[in-house]
Amino acid sequence: MKSVDFYYDFGSPTAYLAWTQLARICADKNAQLVYKPFLLGAVFKATGNQSPVMIPAKAKFMFADLKRWAQHWNVPLTLNPHFPFNTLDFMRAAAGVQLHMPERFEEFNRAIYEGMWVQAKDFSKPAVVAEALAAVGFDPAAVLALAADDAAKAALRANTDEALARGAFGAPTFVVDGELYWGQDRLFMVEAALAA
Repeated sequence: MKSVDFYYDFGSPTAYLAWTQLARICADKNAQLVYKPFLLGAVFKATGNQSPVMIPAKAKFMFADLKRWAQHWNVPLTLNPHFPFNTLDFMRAAAGVQLHMPERFEEFNRAIYEGMWVQAKDFSKPAVVAEALAAVGFDPAAVLALAADDAAKAALRANTDEALARGAFGAPTFVVDGELYWGQDRLFMVEAALAA
C-alpha cells in the first residue's frame, strides 16, 4: 500500500483545501494518509520563505485563486478576516491529540479547519477556540493542555525538521515514494503518483 505524508499547518488556507480532498483521493487509490502536523512559521524562517499575504499583488491573486479552487472542488471556504493566526498552540495540540487521542484526531482537524476556514472564527481568542472544541465534544482545557505537553512539542518539532530535511518550504507539502509535491494545485500529481 502506498502512502501520502501530508505536512500541514491550520493557518494555511491552501492546506485546508488539500485536507478536503486527501481522504477521498487516498480511499480511491487504496493509499494510506499519514498526517504530519508541522509549524509553517518555522519552515518559513528556516527557508527564507514568507506567506503570500505579505506581498500585496500575490495576496490579491491568492485570495481569488482560493475561491476558484473551492468552487472547483465544491467545498465551503470563507476567507477569514482575522487571518493570519499564530498557530503554534494549535499545531502542538494537533500533535498531542495525534499522540494521546488518535481516535479523535480527525475530529480535531475538522473542528479547527472548519472553524478557521468555513466559519471564519476569530481563533486568536481562547474563548472562541474553547467554544469550537466543546461544540464537538472535546474538553477544551484538556486539549489545550496538550500544547504544553513535552511529547507533543517534540513530535511537532520532529515533523517540522523532517519536512525541512525533505525539502519543504511551505504548506501543504506532500511526499509520495520519496517525491515531494507542494500546493493543493498539485494534488492531481499526488493522485497520479499513487496510481503508478
